[in-house]
Amino acid sequence: MGLRSFFDKIEPQFLKGGKYETLFPIYEMVESLMFTPKTVTTVAPHARSYVDMKRIMTYVVLATIPCILMAFWNTGFQVNSAYGTFEPSGWRVWILQTLGIGLDANNWFANMAHGALYFFPIYITTLVVGGIFEVLFATVRKHEVNEGFLVTSMLYALICPPDVPLWQAALGIVFGVVIGKEVFGGTGKNFLNPALTGRAFLYFAYPAQMSGDTIWTPVDGFSGATNLGIAARDGYEAIITQGTTWMDAFIGIEQGSLGETSALACLIGLAFLLFTKIANWRLVLGCLGGMIAFSYLLNFIGSDTNPMFGMPWYWHLVTGGFAFGLAFMVTEPVSASHTNMGRYIYGALIGFMVVMIRVINPAFPEGMMLAILFGNVFAPLIDYFVVQANIKRRAKRNV
Repeated sequence: MGLRSFFDKIEPQFLKGGKYETLFPIYEMVESLMFTPKTVTTVAPHARSYVDMKRIMTYVVLATIPCILMAFWNTGFQVNSAYGTFEPSGWRVWILQTLGIGLDANNWFANMAHGALYFFPIYITTLVVGGIFEVLFATVRKHEVNEGFLVTSMLYALICPPDVPLWQAALGIVFGVVIGKEVFGGTGKNFLNPALTGRAFLYFAYPAQMSGDTIWTPVDGFSGATNLGIAARDGYEAIITQGTTWMDAFIGIEQGSLGETSALACLIGLAFLLFTKIANWRLVLGCLGGMIAFSYLLNFIGSDTNPMFGMPWYWHLVTGGFAFGLAFMVTEPVSASHTNMGRYIYGALIGFMVVMIRVINPAFPEGMMLAILFGNVFAPLIDYFVVQANIKRRAKRNV
């Protein structure tokens, strides 16, 4: 029996109209991801394209696979390396030791398994809790659950620290889904990125658990700053002094959120999205251009008191969440600008803002999350002025 035949057989008996009818919306969402949906979206954000929602969301999920794999390995590597100094403890250690996998940081499988034990609880919590609210709104509004939440849940889990409490992860995704998307009408109508909205809520609501030197490697007693934190305090040269080369940061062998550390994995995902034309290259070019230009300007100005002025653009690219945000957040078609010229401006604004926040604001050396949300807010205004400028230019030609 084929997989589709199996689903067709159990659907009427097990789900729709049966004992487990409440699970039918979730089943429809998973089935739509695996098979071709019956309907094709004909409204925003696809008003001028025959590419349906299923294809867009499926491709974005596929593009995150390199980041997911790197999240497994790097998280496990950081924890197993720390256990060379600190006493191992916790249920994850018990599982690994019981199965004979161990805690050897030089064993790639031990690192992958240990990292997966941090990623999956966060992702499953995000998927279940956020899915409940997604289904709730879909039921009240009498529309189908689409694949948009699968992307939101994956991106949200990847930008969380590995030791975020599960109840906070659940609270953040509820805020992101409800306040960042559903109150505006759902997928295609939100002007803020839902995953970043939930993450920003956690950052401002629980700053002690979302920032500092103790959250990036979840080992009791361990403390270590991220590369951006080191650069903000002592300059980017201190990153190299402490043993992390630019190539290490590019590959992702550093502390950070689960899926944000590897610029290489993020750029592989971005290349896939650009090749499939899911991501718009103008957004990418604008963001890189804004970041590089402002970095050069600050390098030229210099500062005797702020070492971040001297940080070159290629270090901004591989530290923090810039590469991840560039690949998966800046290129999101709903919350970004929709005009071609507006995309350049929108991307450049985010690239400029992330460097400004990192360099000028000493309290928050990351910046990418806030820069993208700032760009989301201004995207409609950017498009408005671009459209008005086109109207005036055409009016002059026809006078």
